[in-house]
Amino acid sequence: MTDLTALILNCTLKPAPTASSSEVLGQELVDAFEKHGVTGEAIRVIDEQVKFGVQTDEGDGDGWPRIRERMLTSDILVIATPIWLGQPSSVCKMVLERLDAELSETDDAGRMLTYGKVACVAVVGNEDGAHHVAAEVYQALSDVGFTIPANAASYWVGEAMQGTDYQDKDPRPEKTVKTTETLAANAAHLAAVLRDKPYPPA
Repeated sequence: MTDLTALILNCTLKPAPTASSSEVLGQELVDAFEKHGVTGEAIRVIDEQVKFGVQTDEGDGDGWPRIRERMLTSDILVIATPIWLGQPSSVCKMVLERLDAELSETDDAGRMLTYGKVACVAVVGNEDGAHHVAAEVYQALSDVGFTIPANAASYWVGEAMQGTDYQDKDPRPEKTVKTTETLAANAAHLAAVLRDKPYPPA
């Protein structure tokens, strides 16, 4: 399996160079993808001056068009988000709102431009909510045309009401490491299948 690409959108609320657990898990996914011939790239969305909105380009310096271009040339999209109050981060929700524009963007066969692309989720937090966050993000990604593979979420949540972050865990939790490896393997497999056998015309 070769020449597949993955884009990880880090939806942390923290601008660079502040350390981010979402960034750590995202980089671990980049490394896991590499084992399957997939070249990964991570973008910290909060640093890109992305505007709120539901168009492909909101104008006036909007950073989304550059991210969107990377997304459209990638085979796999990963949304990496922290949990806040049991919810995906506000940056994550903004990204999902921007993806809403893909509903009206189609190719010559009437398919959304996201058809044939695989999407996964990475979640970190020191409170409960990983399954809820994954479900919410999965549904949005499916609505805008992405295909979700089996076991497409990798996550870590710490003990409730404690201050330990994923980035502080050394060594990394074995279950999360295994889940990350499974996500990468399944996403790479499905992306290769969809590349070779795309969805039929709408």
